Amino acid sequence: MKTVLITGANGLLGQKLCRDFSSSRKIVAADLHPESRVSLPNLSYQSLDLTDGKALEFHVGSYDPALIINAASYTDVDGCEIHQSEAWAVNVGAVKNLVKVCREHRIRLIHFSTDYIFDGENGPYSEDDPPSPVNFYGKTKLESENVIRQSDIDSLIVRTNVLYGFGEKVNQNFLLWLLERLSAADKIQVVTDQFNNPTLADNLSECMLEMVERNLSGILHVGGAEYLSRYDFALKVADRFGFDKANISPIKTEMLRQKAKRPLRGGLKTEKARSALETKLLNVEEGLDRAQQSATP
Repeated sequence: MKTVLITGANGLLGQKLCRDFSSSRKIVAADLHPESRVSLPNLSYQSLDLTDGKALEFHVGSYDPALIINAASYTDVDGCEIHQSEAWAVNVGAVKNLVKVCREHRIRLIHFSTDYIFDGENGPYSEDDPPSPVNFYGKTKLESENVIRQSDIDSLIVRTNVLYGFGEKVNQNFLLWLLERLSAADKIQVVTDQFNNPTLADNLSECMLEMVERNLSGILHVGGAEYLSRYDFALKVADRFGFDKANISPIKTEMLRQKAKRPLRGGLKTEKARSALETKLLNVEEGLDRAQQSATP
């Protein structure tokens, strides 16, 4: 049974990856926290800071993984704009450390990136479209891709967008934010001019399992099967979970005055993934149905 090291294992996607991969592989789950947030068969946990190259080398030498799946990232878009040194260290420096150990130990690397490497002028985007990030988060993620692509390691870069779902003590994602505010009957404003194809984390993890089994490499876009605005997604969430849509009002992105510029027409074309995979990419209704089932005790 080959060992897989999953970084960012306590995050939303990391938890789903640990669940799916632990059914057939030994998993070393790694994150900054002192303890794992999930308990699964074939899973051991290691507190690990990926920006510490020596610590990473030590633990990789100890566990001898055949595959590293890097789900660790600094994803706070406005935070990246404010804390640029920290964002660069986590999103680029850590990837350089991962590439180094993968090269030295002949380990395969799978890395997650984002539609935010594109400018949002003409989305959704294909794997062949030229990147042009408009914020610092996007710049760090593009540079992380470049680090991997310019190396000689066996790798797969998976770009995704607007991950949502339920997990154990996970950071707030768009779905969780909506449900928290709507359940409190708060009046909320959601942008009508940001377009993506929201991606259920469970669905992405299942795709990852198949990608590993098929030994895919290069760059692949994986996202939900439906392209829509954040506002329309919010209305669908309200419908699915039984909340009052009247509490959701439309707003334009420029009115929010956020620290970081957002790509407006973002999102990803997924024809390549749909051709390569048997796993179905879910639309919003299917994704929310799965999410609701997973949240029900």
